[in-house]
Amino acid sequence: MAQHPDTYVSTRGGAPATDFAEALLRGMAPDGGLYMPAAWPKVSPDAWTTGRGYAGIAQTAMAPFIGDALPTGALDRALERLVAGFGPAEVTPLVRLEDGLYLLELFHGPTAAFKDLAMQLAASLASEALAASGETLTLVTATSGDTGAAAVAAFANQPRIRLIVLHPHERVSPVQRRQMTTVEADNVLNLAVRGDFDDCQRLVKGLLADETLRAHGRFSSVNSINWARLAGQIPYYVSAVSQLAAMGETRPPVFVVPTGNFGDAFAGIAARKMGLPVAGFVAAVNSNDALARAINEGVYARKAAVETASVSMDVQAPSNFERLVFEASGRDAALTRGLFSDFARHGTVTLPADLLAAIRAEVSAVSVDEATTRAQIAHAHATWGQVVCPHTAVALSAARGVDRATGPVVALATAHPAKFGKDVAPVLGFDPDPPKVIRDLGDRAERFEVIGADAAEALAAVRGFG
Repeated sequence: MAQHPDTYVSTRGGAPATDFAEALLRGMAPDGGLYMPAAWPKVSPDAWTTGRGYAGIAQTAMAPFIGDALPTGALDRALERLVAGFGPAEVTPLVRLEDGLYLLELFHGPTAAFKDLAMQLAASLASEALAASGETLTLVTATSGDTGAAAVAAFANQPRIRLIVLHPHERVSPVQRRQMTTVEADNVLNLAVRGDFDDCQRLVKGLLADETLRAHGRFSSVNSINWARLAGQIPYYVSAVSQLAAMGETRPPVFVVPTGNFGDAFAGIAARKMGLPVAGFVAAVNSNDALARAINEGVYARKAAVETASVSMDVQAPSNFERLVFEASGRDAALTRGLFSDFARHGTVTLPADLLAAIRAEVSAVSVDEATTRAQIAHAHATWGQVVCPHTAVALSAARGVDRATGPVVALATAHPAKFGKDVAPVLGFDPDPPKVIRDLGDRAERFEVIGADAAEALAAVRGFG
């Protein structure tokens, strides 16, 4: 296939090129790599001007990646559903905190977290693809909290689709858990894994590699290993730049992204590859600092994840680091394959000097500890009247350290603080006011199954589902 944005190749170079529909429905490439567009589309800055609305921005940003792989009008219908599920007209409103510092609110959707933006789109587009092909699809996803909740909200009761969600048992917030486990849908199975997020992610990757599970239909994932998820996150970076311009700020911004699996940050990098004027990216991580150590020290090494208040970022083996390595290496699939094979075997790899320099040209990284996170929650309320979740506090802490002399700094607010009231309330002395989507959870019964962090147990649970 020609090198076009709607053609997809594996980061490990051992899978046939394919189209958007196959990348969406398969999720992970058959060689164990992640799908990437074969080339980046170049979008004229004039196409990203103000006045088009979020749906118009998203249409421009996403259409080149889809091409003619889906039924006519599929993206328009998906965007109509997405926008209808968000309160603000901007969908992702930009809030000015002080001179040069802004907060991009991404939590106004069905589960009050940024994952809704891409997940709603992925669900709609997958349903369109399956309706066209007549196939069925089983989805399996690992979550540190918000991905699972957003997936359940998006895929519950969707025809032709079954959803299996693995979350770390007793290591997500009560609100996050209840958003997953109280939804009454026969096509959803919740598995609580006695382990951490990295255990859940390892089990998902093992399930995806088991070809026997594909015998009765397609088997895939909606983690951010799925390119469609990242494509659905590109538009809000464009929207932020558009809103900055409407406020009179035309200098390229630095985006500070609180990150666990690095998908959100890589979506921003993709936007810049497409021509969006961006000065830089800062990946803000919590005490689970494998990504920061890799970027700052040149050694990518796995450690056991520790529990933090920003639970959705408790990740020590971020999947999308592979996409960053692939892109920064000049799309060297052999190098990428070798590095991640070594990492899988040994749990540590040293990055070549030229690769490390190229990675640092794309993104810098900062680790924020728990004490600093709590202090930033207090500072945000005292200084700007903002009640923020721990993940957003991590981003704001890193953002306040970025020099604003050459342009604005935009921190991403990834979840509503009420999802993490048990961590926010002790700092501020009151519970965050929950939005309607959280109030509506009420006291509904929960449905989930507890399993060990064992591949055989996970496989048995999946095979026994419906």
